[in-house]
Amino acid sequence: MATSGAATPSVYQGYQIIRRNGAVVAFEPNKIAVALMKAFLAVHGTQGAASASVRETVDGLTESVVRALLRSRPGGGTFHIEDVQDHVELGLMRGGHHEVARAYVLYRERRTQERAKQGHPAPVAEPALTVIDRGQRVPLDFARLQTIIDSACAGLGSEVKPEPIMAETRRNLYDGVPIDEVHKASILAARTLIEKDPGYTRATARLLLHTIRREILGEETLHSDMATRYAEYFPGFIKKGVQAELLDDKLLQFDLPRLGAAMKADRDLQFDYLGLQTLYDRYFLHIDEQRIELPQAFYMRVAMGLALNEIDREARAIEFYEVLSSFDFMSSTPTLFNAGTRRSQLSSCYLTTVADDLDGIYEALKENALLSKFAGGLGNDWTNVRALGSHIKGTNGKSQGVVPFLKVVNDTAVAVNQGGKRKGAVCAYLESWHLDLEEFLELRKNTGDDRRRTHDMNTANWIPDLFMKRVMDGGDWTLFSPSTCPDLHDKFGKAFEAAYTAYEDKAARGEIKLFKKVPARDLWRRMLSMLFETGHPWITFKDACNVRSPQQHVGVVHSSNLCTEITLNTSETEIAVCNLGSVNLVHHIAVDANGVKGIDHAKLKKTVSTAMRMLDNVIDINYYAVKKARDSNLKHRPVGLGIMGFQDALYELGVPYASDAAVAFADQSMEAVCYQAYWASTELAAERGRYSSYRGSLWDRGILPIDSLDLLAEQRGGYVEVDRSVTLDWDALRTRIREHGMRNSNCTAIAPTATISNIVGVSASIEPSFGNLSVKSNLSGEFTIVNEYLVRDLKKLGLWDDVMVMDLKHFDGSLRRIDRVPEDLKSLYATAFEIETQWLVEAAARRQKWIDQAQSLNIYMAGASGKKLDETYKLAWLRGLKTTYYLRTVGATHAEKSTVKAGHLNAVSSDGGVSKSAAQNAAAATAAQAVDASMSLNHVDPATDMKFCAIDNPDCEACQ
Repeated sequence: MATSGAATPSVYQGYQIIRRNGAVVAFEPNKIAVALMKAFLAVHGTQGAASASVRETVDGLTESVVRALLRSRPGGGTFHIEDVQDHVELGLMRGGHHEVARAYVLYRERRTQERAKQGHPAPVAEPALTVIDRGQRVPLDFARLQTIIDSACAGLGSEVKPEPIMAETRRNLYDGVPIDEVHKASILAARTLIEKDPGYTRATARLLLHTIRREILGEETLHSDMATRYAEYFPGFIKKGVQAELLDDKLLQFDLPRLGAAMKADRDLQFDYLGLQTLYDRYFLHIDEQRIELPQAFYMRVAMGLALNEIDREARAIEFYEVLSSFDFMSSTPTLFNAGTRRSQLSSCYLTTVADDLDGIYEALKENALLSKFAGGLGNDWTNVRALGSHIKGTNGKSQGVVPFLKVVNDTAVAVNQGGKRKGAVCAYLESWHLDLEEFLELRKNTGDDRRRTHDMNTANWIPDLFMKRVMDGGDWTLFSPSTCPDLHDKFGKAFEAAYTAYEDKAARGEIKLFKKVPARDLWRRMLSMLFETGHPWITFKDACNVRSPQQHVGVVHSSNLCTEITLNTSETEIAVCNLGSVNLVHHIAVDANGVKGIDHAKLKKTVSTAMRMLDNVIDINYYAVKKARDSNLKHRPVGLGIMGFQDALYELGVPYASDAAVAFADQSMEAVCYQAYWASTELAAERGRYSSYRGSLWDRGILPIDSLDLLAEQRGGYVEVDRSVTLDWDALRTRIREHGMRNSNCTAIAPTATISNIVGVSASIEPSFGNLSVKSNLSGEFTIVNEYLVRDLKKLGLWDDVMVMDLKHFDGSLRRIDRVPEDLKSLYATAFEIETQWLVEAAARRQKWIDQAQSLNIYMAGASGKKLDETYKLAWLRGLKTTYYLRTVGATHAEKSTVKAGHLNAVSSDGGVSKSAAQNAAAATAAQAVDASMSLNHVDPATDMKFCAIDNPDCEACQ
């Protein structure tokens, strides 16, 4: 049987099974395979179950069940036999083997009845158990355990009860169990109840918090004592970290008792289970795998690391701690990893340009390795490198082009991960006139010569406006090698168009030999086809990034970064760096004097002002592995303040994502964040001075991001259809910038926030909800996530019960086919693939008009067709978007399960407006099964890969 893929036999040694009679035996995965095969035999008979396909199915299901079990207890532990059977049942249901699952359920029920008839005694309610505690065998203190569980449930509502947690914990204990396993059993017992009520996620977190405190403080500590214990523990923690050469010895210069007294122990209770487990597994400092950092000490350590150069360091550290520990703002993962440490690499993103010679190429590879080693995400611009077949003057030979070098980049990203904490991550960008483009499009295919494939890196198209105009007009497009037209790389807008058409004229006259002419629409189809088939290359727009760049006077934006939100200049002498952090938008929603919910502008101003100071401090404190990155960052001082919790804010406001009101909120909320970010940068400039390349920038010329839309329309000759409305006093900001200048060349960008949003417990970035009840996976394991807002509203209607839980499971977290749910709730809690794609683009366009960089915009599309893809990405270009990120597609056959009918799948209408007709939508869904006549794809596969970067793929992490 093929269970070896789940884990090697040695991995199973840390796991045991508790039988119903209390006996503890070794975990044997082959018994799962036997049980599954018996279930298939019961349904298909001996002959049917003996087929190779059934055996493969059983092996695959066994591997899946074993993997899920092991992921639920990554450090080893015990499983009750009933837990294993629950996983088998779930695996059969998820695999679509409903008849077999039914037979298996009936078999379990029959065996339960047989055991009852035979008089098999139930497990003793309160067995006399001993535990191993610090090497001693002592009686288990059930009263103490009950107190811990009661405390974890306190204040979480009447639905969060300690009794089921205690009962399940007892069921998983045995005589002689280590005390750590007792506490782990209580955590696992609580987490199984999260789907019943989301309040249990906080109960689970508090039980985990108890074990963390016990590990770090050396004894069980009540929460009521933690304010005192934090103050006592904190100075010793800093000293221990310095002695272990983990922390910068400058932290010893702070008034540690003052900072210890400033920490707020009650903020430990904010965490949900996913957030705290993620911090524990990946962020808290440890010595020989022994954690030494408590949650509030973690935030204070980060705050101290960002306040090192402040005059009143303690006051600033407390200010920074306040916004972090309250979850109002969160710094990016590299900052959280490394602030206050001896090598404080705090930046998230690095962008490089690769030169067209071996020295430059291998220098770029070395830079990639160094930057990745210290936890940076990479964006590489490869457009300079000559194409396949180009002449090499030094050897009189011909170039092998870009692709062989990208294979080396791919393998370097695998070999050099990010600080040993997450996978190395890089994205290669190629401009769409490059002669190697067609091969570049196929780098992520699973077929063809594997030596010319890059399975572990990302790719992106860097598309000029002229190409899009040729697509719109049905014109031809010419591919060149940069060795024959090197200036195209640094030109954009009208200057690019003039130079490009001149090269086309030269090619037509025979003055350029190495080129290829193709219909622009055919190449566009191939781009979209590969995007659909492989998820790459992403679609990004060169001219929108450059024409609207505040820094166009001192360079060119040649690419974006790993996650497509950073748009900074790069060259052979400058590596662009960006420092990220995100405002928790839902924490800045409040009720005004008239009882209306909306943006709390006063709180937002305060949060953003502190956040911008923190981000600006990163630039000076940061460790730079490469000199070109340091020089660039200190010269231009760019930062990227973004948002997360956008979907939560909509829930709080009662506004569906697919609505004009949501688009308006996207506009107004981003206007407010950007306004305060730019204002904060002028305040920093007044205090600390302008960034050195300020003179001549768009800021200096009085052109703000909203004004740069006019520049884009002028350069394109139209093709910019964006709402230009404003609500704040931008003239006052222009006046202030004119007086004080700016501290930062760039201030805003919306990153994916995949991990930090998990820590905070809100929706990632600007993402719509993927499911109202789902399993989220990351490097810490699998976590049940329930939409607390939905549960709140269903409870008000008396609709939250076990049947609703089962319905949500069956329909993949969707409400569409649950008849008893009112339509207004179905609209409010529509999931990502139920939202018409155009709403995502429209909301992003309204944000983009305010942002001086870009945003990580995932496109969700159910029942994708060529026409639908074509219209969506053309709309993104017309709306002035700078970049897009992943295309998330799901076939109509999958989506149909989670929607009431085909008419509810998201769609873009042929006229560019939001399609509201059921007939139109049904037609769009049907089109997913065939090639669209007007814009066909080379490949349409309804079973598209559904792995989500940093959402449900534990091997992948975005830059936050």
